[in-house]
Amino acid sequence: MSKKHNFSAGPCILPQEVFQKSAEAILDFNGMGLSLLEISHRSKDFVAVMDEARAIVKRLLKLGDDYEVLYLGGGASLQFLMVPFNLMKAGNGKAAYTDTGTWAANAIKEASSLGTVEVVGSSRSENYSFIPKDYQAGSEYDYFHCTSNNTIYGTQMKSFPKVDTLMVCDMSSDIFSREMDFSQFDLIYAGAQKNMGPAGVTLVVVKKEILGKTGRHIPSYLDYALHIAKESMFNTPPVFPVYASMLTLQHLENNGGIAAAEARNEAKAALLYGEIDQNPLFETFCVKEDRSLMNVSFKLTDESRKEAFDKAWKEAGINGLNGHRSLGGYRASLYNALPLESVQVLVDVMKSLA
Repeated sequence: MSKKHNFSAGPCILPQEVFQKSAEAILDFNGMGLSLLEISHRSKDFVAVMDEARAIVKRLLKLGDDYEVLYLGGGASLQFLMVPFNLMKAGNGKAAYTDTGTWAANAIKEASSLGTVEVVGSSRSENYSFIPKDYQAGSEYDYFHCTSNNTIYGTQMKSFPKVDTLMVCDMSSDIFSREMDFSQFDLIYAGAQKNMGPAGVTLVVVKKEILGKTGRHIPSYLDYALHIAKESMFNTPPVFPVYASMLTLQHLENNGGIAAAEARNEAKAALLYGEIDQNPLFETFCVKEDRSLMNVSFKLTDESRKEAFDKAWKEAGINGLNGHRSLGGYRASLYNALPLESVQVLVDVMKSLA
């Protein structure tokens, strides 16, 4: 069976080397005569995996020992609740959020159950077609929360505001895809299933000094400090996703790091957006200045061509191009592991339709 061109939004494409090494580890991990799936998470072999998986994050993001790296369960959706539990003051807590898409709205909903949430910037009324920019978040807030990339609507923050409080960012769909000063954030979280591994584990990067200041009782599993003390092993960690994430980040590091990945991602996005802009049969859902490098959401200008287009891209071996059910249209996710050649195949199909 030939390999498909996988534009899925997540779980998504990963480097072929990662698939190969992961498959080998399932059969026989480190020559132990045991599968990765059956060894103790307390064994020296897996502890070494966890240590490297945590260390490589700080190397790639260029962060120091004032930050801790955690691998947790529950997806980014659990972080919607863990963030306010750990950062919003008990009794009179207040946080600032931007509402830029479905997942940002879900984060707002969860935080609202623990304190006051003020939406300081929103594009909801325009169907999330742009990133709000003219807003402030002062010291009256316990923290400010934003979502760097919106997978459904195809928008991405190109810069981040200066705020007078803690900065929290959900980077689930674009972490490790572009260079930036990651030290401007006090807490970053990301579901692994986009750019850094399979589904089943969530990355949290947190500045240690911000914890333990809310006066709030935090249930054990929701307490970042407890997970830090237990080195991401408060409970049995998801060993396979952690291992595959480690392999993915090693592959990234060995192939030029984030800077090289950003250059490749910019080339892929330029190729696809260039075709959309010059082809009268296609258009994007969002404003040009906020277009995502990771998720290109677009639609036909003539729906009568849908059957022909769908037939053509499927015959070309393309997978995962359908848009999210809440928006429709199409979505091409250009994550780190997607080769430029796959984007060219899609562009050729679009050209042939015109």
